[in-house]
Amino acid sequence: MSEILEICALVCTGLYAGYMFAFLSGVMPALKEVDDATFTLVMRGINRKVPGPLFLLLFLGSPAFPAASWFVAPDGRAGSAGALVGAAAVCALIGHLITSAGNIPLNNALESSRGQGDERTARVAFEKRWNALHLVRTLFAVAAFALMAVAVVR
Repeated sequence: MSEILEICALVCTGLYAGYMFAFLSGVMPALKEVDDATFTLVMRGINRKVPGPLFLLLFLGSPAFPAASWFVAPDGRAGSAGALVGAAAVCALIGHLITSAGNIPLNNALESSRGQGDERTARVAFEKRWNALHLVRTLFAVAAFALMAVAVVR
């Protein structure tokens, strides 16, 4: 059972980190080049579509599978492997706290500004802060994956 949880943890943290990195390195730089109305239209659309079942599996699985792997392991995950798996779960959880406390409220504020006509103001209130928070949560997601990968290899 612990090996299955380790594989699930590795896959979820890896796919989630990749998803976050794709946004950081491709989606947001591309959106930086568009006008305010296009930016807000696209981000509102993304924010409505992203929390689908597959994304939620990765989002919830990236902290849950490492934590479950740590608790289910026969040795209680003692030693360095235990520390790596525990640190992976903590990194994933910190990234999720950033998402919940920072990015989601910004997404909601952007959505609530729809139809108010001032797309420039909506973008300015959203983009810089969202990107900064996204960078930090991406770093935590990549760290969770790296820690989990090292733990699995050991």
